[in-house]
Amino acid sequence: MLDKLSDSLKEAVRKIAMANKIDKHTVDEIVRDIQRALIQADVKISLVKVLSERIRERSLKEKMVLNPREHVIKVVYEELMNILGKAIDVPLTAQKIMMVGLHGTGKTSTCAKLARYFQKKGLKPAVICADVYRPAASDQLRQLCDKMGVPFYDGAELPEGKSVVGIVEAGVKEFDKHDVKIIDTAGRHALEEEMIEEIRAIRKEVAPEQRILVLDASIGQQASVQARAFDDAIGITGIIITKMDGTAKGGGALSAVSETNSGIAFVGTGETVNDLEKFESDRFVSRLLGMGDIKSLIEMAEESLTEEDIDADILKGKFTLNDLYNQLEALKKMGPFKKLMEMLPLGGLGVNIDDSMYQVTEDKLKAFKVIMDSMTKDERNEPKIIDGSRVKRIARGSGTTTAEVSELIKYHKMMQKMMKSMSSGRGKMPMMKGMPLAKMMKGLK
Repeated sequence: MLDKLSDSLKEAVRKIAMANKIDKHTVDEIVRDIQRALIQADVKISLVKVLSERIRERSLKEKMVLNPREHVIKVVYEELMNILGKAIDVPLTAQKIMMVGLHGTGKTSTCAKLARYFQKKGLKPAVICADVYRPAASDQLRQLCDKMGVPFYDGAELPEGKSVVGIVEAGVKEFDKHDVKIIDTAGRHALEEEMIEEIRAIRKEVAPEQRILVLDASIGQQASVQARAFDDAIGITGIIITKMDGTAKGGGALSAVSETNSGIAFVGTGETVNDLEKFESDRFVSRLLGMGDIKSLIEMAEESLTEEDIDADILKGKFTLNDLYNQLEALKKMGPFKKLMEMLPLGGLGVNIDDSMYQVTEDKLKAFKVIMDSMTKDERNEPKIIDGSRVKRIARGSGTTTAEVSELIKYHKMMQKMMKSMSSGRGKMPMMKGMPLAKMMKGLK
């Protein structure tokens, strides 16, 4: 997410942490680095200037409670939160949600993602397609809803020529007993009066509690123009920014939104229906700076894993190759490996992971699973019995090399040692603060 901006900001944080002393020269150098990073991410220059002045003033003049390096990092963290958009909360209650936005923003797929979000929270969502101008919109949304088991309505059985407002009213009535009714309105290629009047009419007739604007992160500073226009028309209650995975201009969209009366509710981080994250500025900035987001990682685990995925024996320090296999399967359920690792505070471990390393790591874990599939039950339960002849047999059976099999055994021993450390009382922190995690990542290069 915002990879280039994040890499630049992480480098600035590392520079602060490694500085011999914090003086005006050091602060000016760090501010220049942050300015360059934000401008390249399309953040408005006037906001960059304000942030720069605030960082300089607070870093050098504010009374310090922490040591100088920690103080400057805290200042950078807080000032970034101030410009990268405020968060708003969409309640987990019965409500009607009208989705608006221009054509091409990802609005239709975002409707499905939002339905999935509420579904995972235990509510009963339903989706109404009010886009009568783009036939593909209805087909696309219906297919996505069918895959999730979410009810869908597009007024197909209504008389030909039925108004958009009529379709929405019929859909709301159809789904009267559903908790959340999500209304996908039509987009346009530009802000047109016809479009504005249509969404005004829908708001007037069905009174949706939430009116959410969907913005494409790649439009950069143009986000503020769209946000103000839609807000003037129907009173936007929240914003979803899509296509945040790797975009160069996402910083511009985030910061532009912060100038309006609206707030950011969610960000889209991928193409699947599960790739929608609740926006919280503190978590978002923590991940940009490489400080991790443990809270989100825990939430992902709670949503993705079952009790069967978590073996009580592991927590007691017993960790076999079978356990390792099951844990790799559990990680797979939680999503892309890169996304998971971004939520860990790797910056504090001195581990800088680039895209190629993420891919190597993910490929390596897949290879480990293939190797374990070629082992006997006894070998997976008691790795100690795997001698040289067994290593050769496992390598032949898995189509790998003896070196790769040995690497897996070494990796297992490392993980086993970490589990024992955590279960012995020495260790809620070793995996986060000590060396095992760092060694684990570096060992997979």
